[in-house]
Amino acid sequence: MEELIEILPVESLPFADSLWVYKVFSVIFMSLVLAYIGKILLDRLDKKAHSTRNVWDDALVTAARKPLWVLIWSMGILWAAQITAVQMDDGLAAVLDKGQSVLLIVLLAWFLLRLSGEVETRIVDSSYRKKPVDPTTANAIGKLLRISVIITAGLVILQNMGYSVSGVLAFGGIGGIAVGFAARDLLANFFGGLMVFLDRPFAVGDWIRSPEKEIEGTVEHIGWRLTRIRTFDQRPIYVPNAVFASVVIQNPSRMHHRRIFEHIGIRYDDIKQMEPIVKAVRKMIDEHEDIAQDQTKMIYFDRCAASSVDFFVYAFTKTKAWAEFHRVKEDVLLKILDIIEQHDAQVAVPTSTLHMPKGLLLRGGEPSADEAVSHEGQRV
Repeated sequence: MEELIEILPVESLPFADSLWVYKVFSVIFMSLVLAYIGKILLDRLDKKAHSTRNVWDDALVTAARKPLWVLIWSMGILWAAQITAVQMDDGLAAVLDKGQSVLLIVLLAWFLLRLSGEVETRIVDSSYRKKPVDPTTANAIGKLLRISVIITAGLVILQNMGYSVSGVLAFGGIGGIAVGFAARDLLANFFGGLMVFLDRPFAVGDWIRSPEKEIEGTVEHIGWRLTRIRTFDQRPIYVPNAVFASVVIQNPSRMHHRRIFEHIGIRYDDIKQMEPIVKAVRKMIDEHEDIAQDQTKMIYFDRCAASSVDFFVYAFTKTKAWAEFHRVKEDVLLKILDIIEQHDAQVAVPTSTLHMPKGLLLRGGEPSADEAVSHEGQRV
């Protein structure tokens, strides 16, 4: 005896109309669970990564935290929306499919942008690397990578949405000519910034100056269009990068030593003490612990000035720090003055001697007969 088993379709079940509601609820609940599990895993990975001083594991975990959290929740919400859209409109479901693809591209680009920023921050940190990368170089490479990621993500999104990337690139080539004429200054500043990044005449933190443009201060930031310089009176100066392609820039921060170059004069009455004074100063410079002995040192009698005989001191300090240099220079000058005093000589001061061809008679007294004759009968 054959039995006929009739299998009822799901749609005929009493709860079939509301089944999608349970699916949506299940998706949202699973998203919540996955987000919680992901947070726990990332917390443990972050703790383990920070226990070592490795650039990449710290950067990866920190960069992935927010994009991963947004990925779990956004994918869950989009999946739930797709389930709902099937019940309402097939066209809406197709739009959500494309939206899901675009969202994945955006989240991947966001992760790569964060990763480049985290790596850039760590490779210039001495606690991560024995020889940190120059901040200017790291900043330039980071900006180029971020621009590449943004452009690539934009092109992929356009391609995913059905636009022809080749057409966009062709339009960009034609429009680039018009943009080039309309934004000459902007492009000049961009390429000026590129030259600064490549040639590296200065870096963030350097003290630079340009006598031609009256620019002097400490570099705070180097952008693609502007460079921000902080003057010594704490005023910010924003210099277009195109300026650096046409002016001479001095970078005192990169000097190896600082120079002491002073003329010191003693009186003509003390000329006999010049030789022993110069020898004593020369010996003092040779024995000074803050003077660079491997650099040029010269102490010589130099000139006969109007009211003094001068010798000069030419030497370099070991330090290049501005404040420390002035301390060393002060010490050297005080010791030179002490040497002059020890040799019973004096530092010359500007003096003038007036020679009168005849005697000078002060007003208020009557000249004698001889004085009257010598002055040809004239009274002064």
